[in-house]
Amino acid sequence: MDVEQFRKAGYLAIDRICEYHHSLQERSVLSTVKPGYLKDHIPLAPPEEGEDFQVIADDYQKYIIPGLTHWQHPSFFAYFPAACTFEGILGDLYSSSITNPGFNWTSSPACTELETIVMDWAANLLGLSSAFSHTSGVGGGVIQTSASDSVLAVVVAARTRYLKDHPNTNLEDLVIYTTTQTHSVGSKAALILGLQLRSIEVKAEDEFSLREDALRNALQDDAKIGRKPFILIATIGSTSSGAVDNLADIREVVQDYPYLWVHVDAAWAGVALSCPEFRSVLHLQDINAFVNSICVNFHKWGLVNFDCSALWVRDRKKLTEALDITPIFLRTKQGDAGVVVDYRNWHLGLGRRFRSLKVWFVLRSYGVKGFQNHIRKSIVLTQKFTSLVNASDELSLVTRPSLALAVFRVVPKREGENQVTFSTESLNNLNRDVFARLSARRDIMLTQTSLNGIFCIRFAVGATRTNEGHIQDAYNIIVEEAKSALKTWKSALETCDQASNEVVAVI
Repeated sequence: MDVEQFRKAGYLAIDRICEYHHSLQERSVLSTVKPGYLKDHIPLAPPEEGEDFQVIADDYQKYIIPGLTHWQHPSFFAYFPAACTFEGILGDLYSSSITNPGFNWTSSPACTELETIVMDWAANLLGLSSAFSHTSGVGGGVIQTSASDSVLAVVVAARTRYLKDHPNTNLEDLVIYTTTQTHSVGSKAALILGLQLRSIEVKAEDEFSLREDALRNALQDDAKIGRKPFILIATIGSTSSGAVDNLADIREVVQDYPYLWVHVDAAWAGVALSCPEFRSVLHLQDINAFVNSICVNFHKWGLVNFDCSALWVRDRKKLTEALDITPIFLRTKQGDAGVVVDYRNWHLGLGRRFRSLKVWFVLRSYGVKGFQNHIRKSIVLTQKFTSLVNASDELSLVTRPSLALAVFRVVPKREGENQVTFSTESLNNLNRDVFARLSARRDIMLTQTSLNGIFCIRFAVGATRTNEGHIQDAYNIIVEEAKSALKTWKSALETCDQASNEVVAVI
């Protein structure tokens, strides 16, 4: 493909991308294809001779798009939002056109220097202390691929710090702390590094937040048996419930256990720190006071296309010393002099993409106010949904809504004077049926979770095109399927356990 052929193909690609986004509203949220569908359309070996690119581009339209789940659809309420803005697309396009690996400053000065600047921009946007900025000369930020990579990098750094301070420690005694609401990033890090993991139980009455007593008791118990907790992965906005660990409580404990590295996984909810009115509930003051590291995924709710996990550390040397491998062919006079950042020592890989370009494009195009408006809009829409749930005869919130996430379930309305209590398992099976009905639809997408044994359904808002009408439509669909399931459920044969007066039969 020469320059003119690329120009023509590029114009076509932009037109088709625009048409795709323009038509999202009319598309099904979920794909209707069956497993293995693509093998019927694409050969299992590459062609011997090159093909005309127009044919290739047409095949993308015919065979790839029908197999997509449309995460940018305004009726996508599953998992968490997947940011996709035109500014981000253009940033990826420009960065792909140069493909500089960015492993040190010399390999492309702009790649390194723009990242240090936009990471300071982003830190300021979220209200993070200047201690986390590159301008401090001590802390700083780096763009990772995902929160999993961010967590893995800081666990390595925390392990190195602990072993340096406690050189006689056996590796098998080291323990990573999470809670029962922490994302799987903690378990993945423990699996990769061959370390023990302890998930501290959090309670519904604490809104699934880690509190002082639970953490302190875990530390005391482990001390008695010789285990060495060295890092705690706290969460701001957990995946299942949106829970926020009580960093004020954690701060009290850490004063007595200063060797415990505290990392905050704010992958989804962290972008809400951009709005001053949410900073107190998200414990910004405590983050700035004592937390060692924090990651925020701008590629979720933060308008920047995947991948873009922002990681900040209070002391960059703790990270870089743990990950520094510098063979002679990577050494430069600037790096040896310590006057530049060499990002290869800030993450697990060597080469890296020019991700800061799309962050720069997005933040310049939206500005602070536009970014904040996007966050506030999602929260207002979630409040609309929760008000509908609260007024509903069929639905009930399981825990207090968290920013742009609501977790609910179907609870049958009790009629008359017969106050029958439904068992947890009976209600769980009812809600599994409701979720199965919703999952069979193609005009909406939600996800399931379990909170301390209670099966429930998550409703996450954040797509840029979602409006109040989509919220109302989603509620109507949920109620429709709930009523259908309830009708079947109530007519099913019920066996009553006389001892507990619980309805135990399920569909």
